[in-house]
Amino acid sequence: MNTAFGLRATAATFLLWVSTPAQAQTDRPSQSDAWNRADAKARAIVENLTLDEKVGQLLNTAPAIPRFDIPAYNWWTESLHGAIGAVPTTNFPEPIGLAATFDAPLIKAVASAISTEVRALHTLGRQTGHLGRIGSGLDTWSPNINIFRDPRWGRGQETYGEDPFLTAHMGVAFIRGIQGDNPDLPDVVATPKHYAVHSGPEPARHTDNIFATKRDLEDSYLPAFRAAIIEGKAGSIMCAYNRVDGEPACASPMLITEYLRGAWGFRGYVVSDCDAVVDIYDHHKFAPDAATGVAVALRRGVDNECNNATLGGEGGLGDRYKEALAKGYIAMEDIDTALVRLFSARLRTGDLPGLSDREPKATSVDAIGTAQHQALALEAAEKSLTLLKNDGILPLKHDARIAIMGPLADATRVLRGNYSSAKSAPPISVADGLKQAMPGATIMRVPFSPSITDGDLIPGTVLRTPDGKPGIKAEYYNGVAKDRFEGKPVLTRIEESITSRGVEFRQVSTDHKTIWTGYLIAPETGRFRVALTGVKGEISLNGRPVVTASDYSRWAEPLKLVDVSMTKGERYAIRLQGESGIPAAPAIFWKRVTDHLDRDMADGAKDADVIVAVVGLTSDLEGEEMPVSVEGFEGGDRTTLDLPADQRAFLEKAKALGKPLVVIAMNGSAIDLSWAKENAAAILEAWYPGQSGGRAIGNVLSGKTDPGGRLPLTFYKSVTDLPPFSDYGMDGRTYRYFRGKPVYPFGYGLSYTRFVYTPPVIEPIDGVVENGIKVRTQITNSGARKGDDVAQLYIAPPLFEGAPRLALRGFQRISLEAGESRSIEFTLSPRDLSFVTMAGERALIPGDYRLSIGSGQPGMGIPAETAAYHVSRPIPMPK
Repeated sequence: MNTAFGLRATAATFLLWVSTPAQAQTDRPSQSDAWNRADAKARAIVENLTLDEKVGQLLNTAPAIPRFDIPAYNWWTESLHGAIGAVPTTNFPEPIGLAATFDAPLIKAVASAISTEVRALHTLGRQTGHLGRIGSGLDTWSPNINIFRDPRWGRGQETYGEDPFLTAHMGVAFIRGIQGDNPDLPDVVATPKHYAVHSGPEPARHTDNIFATKRDLEDSYLPAFRAAIIEGKAGSIMCAYNRVDGEPACASPMLITEYLRGAWGFRGYVVSDCDAVVDIYDHHKFAPDAATGVAVALRRGVDNECNNATLGGEGGLGDRYKEALAKGYIAMEDIDTALVRLFSARLRTGDLPGLSDREPKATSVDAIGTAQHQALALEAAEKSLTLLKNDGILPLKHDARIAIMGPLADATRVLRGNYSSAKSAPPISVADGLKQAMPGATIMRVPFSPSITDGDLIPGTVLRTPDGKPGIKAEYYNGVAKDRFEGKPVLTRIEESITSRGVEFRQVSTDHKTIWTGYLIAPETGRFRVALTGVKGEISLNGRPVVTASDYSRWAEPLKLVDVSMTKGERYAIRLQGESGIPAAPAIFWKRVTDHLDRDMADGAKDADVIVAVVGLTSDLEGEEMPVSVEGFEGGDRTTLDLPADQRAFLEKAKALGKPLVVIAMNGSAIDLSWAKENAAAILEAWYPGQSGGRAIGNVLSGKTDPGGRLPLTFYKSVTDLPPFSDYGMDGRTYRYFRGKPVYPFGYGLSYTRFVYTPPVIEPIDGVVENGIKVRTQITNSGARKGDDVAQLYIAPPLFEGAPRLALRGFQRISLEAGESRSIEFTLSPRDLSFVTMAGERALIPGDYRLSIGSGQPGMGIPAETAAYHVSRPIPMPK
């Protein structure tokens, strides 16, 4: 028996997991029946468990079962655009930026790299004995394939945008990258979320009851999930917080029974969003008490409950299931069915031994953050950048004199976006990236005034140990009881930053505290804004505290920045304490600001050829259910599409300086760019571009890289152009149903070169349009330099009640040398040609259709060619 992960082969485990003699005599089993064999072995495990052992396995924190040598397992693993775990991992662009690449093969490669790092974190957990912690499992709660229906939603940045077709293809690519080539024996189980009809508002998500029309359900909210299961073959799915048509999404027969397990044939496991099962009885009041609530969830299809109480180590959560069993609300069969699905997944990933074709094989921890992954992060960032305007100022001249300014010019925290690890490769700001890309240029950085976007992790270069060496002293103390720790450290290390690395070492227990001591050395003289998160303690100067924290931070709590006037070379004493299990990561944040913005802007721009203004939002303002309430932002969502007021005033002042203005925008959602469209010489949408974002932006501004990203969202002028945020009807939203004039349309983006298309040629498959069609065209780079274009295929259907304006039905990203031509082909299935009626019926609808292929939507002033075809007879499509 393989014991690569240290599982002892007891008699019990031997009987449960090894092959029978008859099996041993056969050839190596085919992969086609791997799932069935895993289910059988899982059932043998479950049948031998006690009730207490069983109910413990229904939670996200599944405890070890020592008598069978089954290790602890935590199903809570996040890797939306980079693995989140105990050590620095690779941070790729936020998914909305990945969507802007319109490059499905790239997304698969990114997900494959993430999968490797997830597996390496699992190896680390086994080596250190810290399995059972978040971020150590062989599954991941990604991707987020909800439709970004409204730009006010704070979590829209986690999605692939507003279009179901684009979202479906990006989601499938991500799932295939995560799970590997054989979904029956996945490298890591992918968990698309949040199923379904879920996209804000954030503060009301635990009580919302959403009534989607039948058309919108079939046309907008379910297609990406269908593709994730049927095409991507995702092994898991996460159900949402909200109700749909009166029933909690995690207890919906329509969603789970009719669609998921019925029409789509899903055989994997369902995990709840965290506390979504609690919401069934505590917020939705769909069930009268806890026992009834968990019974409803289990019987209607939730196999694994994520419960936030597990974060604090609360016990007894399985008692609700035992009470439900005792009262007859559930049967043992209901529990066993869920557990078989869960143990089957652990067997098929190799977390548990027992399948001869999935022997445990550790991925080295050295596979995290490799040079190849770093290069891929840069490539993804470059391909995500979307050029929206260029009056000819870009690319910048190699010896240009550049004044770079704005609140995000030297920012690094903004690059990471949300749902990403604070522990990743050192991020590269726009200012530093520009310097790297343009060594011959003169670059003047102008500090900004205090702003709501302030706060970047201090670099390790400003830290010193108590004896003056680089780094910070960290002492690790093991816990002995709740809020009590041993008197002596079990490990003392010099760390590069304020970080706790206790989970990397076997001698440090799961429950521990860390004490950091040393100094912060002021790098320059001036005004700094400083904040502490995830720690208690103080930073002091000559014995006088200048920054203090008496309590640990709450989840997503805004930074409590205080002003500190620093003198270059001053030593500020650090004494901070952190504990495992605190939601906020331990950190010191700061920002160098100025009291004389107008003066500094004028001085910086005086001798400049161009001003690069870096503005936008951060994931500390828009994100998941956050305790944020400031102008323009509420609870994680946005109340306006405007940039913050100080940024709007800054851009007008920058324009008044009389130099060409290049605007770089970093944000996770659509913002009003109408002023910049009228006044700036160039606009580059950069999203939250990941660890290498600044370098990617520098490469594009310098012309080393051609910008080929395209908008996965409609950029509107105002929320007044849209229906109410809480209205889930799609009419009036997204490019498919919006009848107004956008600032920039979905699919829009420019290049440094030009492309032309030949008229498309349509070939019905087997001579019948209803069988599907092939569409061919030729694209030529007619410019003087190499560049990228995204060939986009749209279909405008005949008029029928509820018909969209048009719909994306194909896309290919293409890189061409100057003067190069290439033929491309799209194959559209009958489903690709179908549309949805108001009754929610997807079908080929008879009538005349207009098809266009080009660099964007037809009628938007972008090169595109059109053709027509006709559908003669109605053909219904399956759910």
